Amino acid sequence: MKIVRQDNTIDMPGIAEALHSGQTLVYPTETCYGLGCDATNQVSVNRIFDIKKRQRDKPLLVVAHDLSVMLEHVFDSRTLFEIEEKYWPGPLTVVTKARPDSSLAKGVMAEDGTVAFRITEHPIAKALCKAIDGPIVSTSANIAAHESPYDIKDVLAMFEHEAIQPDIVINAGRLPHESPSTIVRIHEDGTLEVLREGEIMLFE
Repeated sequence: MKIVRQDNTIDMPGIAEALHSGQTLVYPTETCYGLGCDATNQVSVNRIFDIKKRQRDKPLLVVAHDLSVMLEHVFDSRTLFEIEEKYWPGPLTVVTKARPDSSLAKGVMAEDGTVAFRITEHPIAKALCKAIDGPIVSTSANIAAHESPYDIKDVLAMFEHEAIQPDIVINAGRLPHESPSTIVRIHEDGTLEVLREGEIMLFE
């Protein structure tokens, strides 16, 4: 694992090049440390499942810096634009139907043809998405059955002796312990279903 300190000038073009080439990355988000890669690269998405020891039928969510990026992969809707206006950027994840011409990898795109994504407000996560000009996988940086990590020490200890490790780790120290993102599904008729209550209380 290559460790990059947040308090140094992060070489975003270099990290973007690494992601485009198929490398994986641990990085801070507005919730916990995330484990990510280029969401359109099937090889690196497969490695995320291997690193996490995650079941292949549990799709990975992605983050982007702007809704316009995701509209290359998902259908627009009035409900989606209302969510953008009220809640994004921020810790609200939307599950919605993917476009048939989306280049997202299997494992990001679920078997039912949906994608889970949010527009991130974290400055580093946002800069990473801008640097690759596309969505990045953003699953919690933990091995399956372990707790989501908020301290870089826990991340490094978790992967220290693993055969398959993340390629790059951005060390942002200890993150504030925030709740996970709220997850909602947009149905075809435009109605919303709350799948998980999290940081945002949607219907307050």
